[in-house]
Amino acid sequence: MIKQDYSELDALELDTLREIGSIGSGNAATALSDMLGQPIRIKSPEVRIMEYNEAIEWIGGPEKITAGVMVKLGGQINGIMLSVQQLEFTNLVLKSMLGKTVEDYIELGDMEKSVLVEVGNIMISTFINALSSLADINIELTVPAFAVDMQGAILTVPMAEYGGQSDYIMTIGGEYLYEGKTVPCKLLLSPDIRSLNTLLRKLGVNGG
Repeated sequence: MIKQDYSELDALELDTLREIGSIGSGNAATALSDMLGQPIRIKSPEVRIMEYNEAIEWIGGPEKITAGVMVKLGGQINGIMLSVQQLEFTNLVLKSMLGKTVEDYIELGDMEKSVLVEVGNIMISTFINALSSLADINIELTVPAFAVDMQGAILTVPMAEYGGQSDYIMTIGGEYLYEGKTVPCKLLLSPDIRSLNTLLRKLGVNGG
């Protein structure tokens, strides 16, 4: 049956999306580890379908300042994917690649921003490549955009693009483990409703 909204997903469809999210997140963690030259793994990636306001609270609240890398999806799947990089994650990347950390996002220069965009883009691309392979679909990615803002403002982008179709978003979160410490980084995937149905059909769990 064709879905009109994320809220119509049944248990099997949700489980399938969770499995895809777990595989994609694991691949993203491996890519991050390779890029930074550090042993990094993801602990129990959590994949949820939730309302936008709930998603904002889940990633730390609307007023928390964070860095976001956004890529638009095209081809057989249209939508947006975000990498939400909180300060602990930002400093892990900067320390590994540039040998420095920052106390505040305001300290980020062009070089630091370029590194964060590259890392976010590779994580998103690796996730999408896994999704594309598993579902046997073609997904094209735009050049990534970067912003430092309140998380509520960053999430207004997918809300503005697709909020008229659905009040829900697919969120993929995980605690990255590095030297015994947890480093939060969230990936948020928001395909439009047509693309969601295409994805489910390709994965063999929706005949619509």
